[in-house]
Amino acid sequence: MTSSSQSSTSPGPSTATYDDFQKLDIRVGTIVEAAPFPEARKPALKLVIDFGGDIGRRKSSAQITRNYEPEGLVGRQVLAVVNFPPRQIGPMISEVLTLGVPDAAGEVMLISPDRAVPDGGRLY
Repeated sequence: MTSSSQSSTSPGPSTATYDDFQKLDIRVGTIVEAAPFPEARKPALKLVIDFGGDIGRRKSSAQITRNYEPEGLVGRQVLAVVNFPPRQIGPMISEVLTLGVPDAAGEVMLISPDRAVPDGGRLY
């Protein structure tokens, strides 16, 4: 068996339909504020992301302290799920789920468009 094939004992990801994907509202927004979030259980930053238009500014708690400093995030565009229910994270309500992928050490790297796009654009 090659390294790219799956073992019969290791289940792959569950199958999703296109309708499942359509239920997720993933938008691009620009980080307008970023600050340490010492009240969170795990190291995190508080983000305010501007999605423009009808969505406006939303707050997010992001566990991205290993790869990012707050001052380097302002002005950066990121992708986030904007239609999950808000979650209480310590004293803050996190309104969106900021998306990322793990680096080689398993630490979060934010997902961003490779060039500037209008805030509020939906992933498709």
